[in-house]
Amino acid sequence: MNLNFGKLRLRAVAGALMLASLGTFATQAQAEGSISIAQQFGIGYLILDVVRDQKLIEKHGKEQGLDIKVDWRTLSGATAINEALLSGALNVASAGVPPMLTVWDRTRGRQNVKAIASLGSMPNYLLSNNPAVKSVKDLSDKDRIAVPAAGVGFQSRTLQIETAKLYGDSEFKRFDNISVSLPHPDASAALIANGTEITAHFSSPPFQYQALEHPNVHKILSSYDVLGGPGTFNVLYTTQKFHDQNPKTYRAFYDALAEAAQIIKADKAAAAQTYIRAENSKLPPALVQKIVEDPEIDFTISPERTFVYAEKLHQLGVLKNKADSWKDYFFPEAYANPGS
Repeated sequence: MNLNFGKLRLRAVAGALMLASLGTFATQAQAEGSISIAQQFGIGYLILDVVRDQKLIEKHGKEQGLDIKVDWRTLSGATAINEALLSGALNVASAGVPPMLTVWDRTRGRQNVKAIASLGSMPNYLLSNNPAVKSVKDLSDKDRIAVPAAGVGFQSRTLQIETAKLYGDSEFKRFDNISVSLPHPDASAALIANGTEITAHFSSPPFQYQALEHPNVHKILSSYDVLGGPGTFNVLYTTQKFHDQNPKTYRAFYDALAEAAQIIKADKAAAAQTYIRAENSKLPPALVQKIVEDPEIDFTISPERTFVYAEKLHQLGVLKNKADSWKDYFFPEAYANPGS
């Protein structure tokens, strides 16, 4: 099966070079009627693919009396994206819930970064190719866990919360010392090959589904197990300044997201084709459709169980500020929908 690793790595490098250029010429504000959005790689960004493919921001902008100019950027890694957002080189960032909460925590009283909307509830699986490892408790110093951002990313934070449950809060970083930072494509290839130091991978769609097609790979944990049910994977977020100074553009963007979610729910087969077209994906169409139609996955803009992360990460000392509810770190437009 072709995972197209080389192409993904080249795109990630190109994104990093583009970010460096953006940082040099960053502007601190943009006029109403323009928006720059960064998304990362993977099917978790399908809502944005539909928005872009069908020009929904432009459509809803016209309803607000604006001809909105949309700048789409593909970057890799929450750290780089957060730097671009805080420098003013970017208006809207996208990443997992824990990285969003970290930047919310660190910018309170300054840029006041908050979430705009969820990009969907989607499980992430901790996989292993070690037959002796049936659960997290079986992991040992002989294992190496591949994650995109060791210690700080969505997967690492999820594992830390589970580890605190099993071994106590003081031991929440127990598995950080056997975690290795590795992009999902490379980690998945290493796990499947079964000939490297990588014996576990906290994966994400579509990579986890591809890996599980191989008999030597099995699942030992789902992020849904940790959260107690379906939970948001990725979110969109921005600064208070952009939200307040661009009310019509922001409204058009939010309405575009809501319409995209409805479009996906109405015709998931067509949405799968949109993903393949928008991302120029080499994944088998049947696999993409299977993922989009997976009953565990819900492409919704309503946040689910994000407060589990806010509460637990504060309890563990990762977040200094305590949120009283999910509404503390989402902008008010999201309150019209259910959330948690």
